[in-house]
Amino acid sequence: MGKNILKNYNYKGAIHIHSINSDGSGDIDNITKAAKKAGLSWIIITDHNYFDLEEGIYNDIYVIKGEEISPQKENHYIALDINNRIEPNDNPQIYINEVREQNGIGFAAHPDEFKKRNNNYPPINWDKSFIPDGVEIWNWFSCWGDRLNTKNIFTLAFSYIFKHLLVKKAPQKSLNWWDRLNSQNQIIIPAIGGIDAHALKVKKYFLPFTIFPYKSMFKTINNVINLKEPLSNNFEIAKKQILNAIKNGNNVIVNNKVLNKIPNIEIINNLQTAYSGEYLNLDQETYLKVNVNKKALIKIILNGRELYKCVAKKCNLLLTEIGKYRVEILINKKGYAYSNPILVI
Repeated sequence: MGKNILKNYNYKGAIHIHSINSDGSGDIDNITKAAKKAGLSWIIITDHNYFDLEEGIYNDIYVIKGEEISPQKENHYIALDINNRIEPNDNPQIYINEVREQNGIGFAAHPDEFKKRNNNYPPINWDKSFIPDGVEIWNWFSCWGDRLNTKNIFTLAFSYIFKHLLVKKAPQKSLNWWDRLNSQNQIIIPAIGGIDAHALKVKKYFLPFTIFPYKSMFKTINNVINLKEPLSNNFEIAKKQILNAIKNGNNVIVNNKVLNKIPNIEIINNLQTAYSGEYLNLDQETYLKVNVNKKALIKIILNGRELYKCVAKKCNLLLTEIGKYRVEILINKKGYAYSNPILVI
């Protein structure tokens, strides 16, 4: 019997964006123009406790709305594919349930910010006694905030001028928690990468400036969704394609500051090929294949434990165990790509 080979389509987008409707500085026109210049196909705007944005195609960018359900102190929740605004509550389980009742999906936002920081911005973490539907395993602005040093003018200047150097890789604590959640569930608990874009305007110094303009942020952490069919020209159909891919974990989180390419990560057997968020049966010729096209540290994680690693452009590993396989790729010690699990049964 021949192998089932299907052409796949990859589309790069960004999640966790704030506009003038909460604490961002840009309107939808500004934001989508920046997204287009950055080479994105779609974005999801998730303003704090706001859900009145008009979705659609703006400047050739598919714009989908979500909500960052935001209590004052902690437990922020990225709610996607919902129909109505959801009120924050001191008890996260209330809005976790409400997202599910609306047939949506929620991701614990920036769950592991540093408790001790060299600045006055308080961390916003996630209480892990509450189980979300998914995890934002890497948040660009959050990681920068963890390392922002405002002790003196020199450390402050370094944090602003060399801001991209402060963000190294996805927090190991968040990755470990995500692995535990997956080990405790038969289904795939999906992950996203968020940029947490605000394009904050700073006016208190001699010359006003913008911290992380939208275009700059759109060139950092992206989510590359994998589709079986091209993205539709009809917005409502395309919206379902994008959200279903995210809900199913059909996305790879890529750091474009390290390498502006899309890695190929797949598991193949004698009959089919599976990508992030998919599953296939284990047979005697089941291989996990990774192609980076640049020398990298490739780590293969099985059920939360490191199964194999190598430094190479490509990896071709014969699999002998069932379970959830995911891939981490680092280049020059910086996080480049994190796949969602592929389930081998």
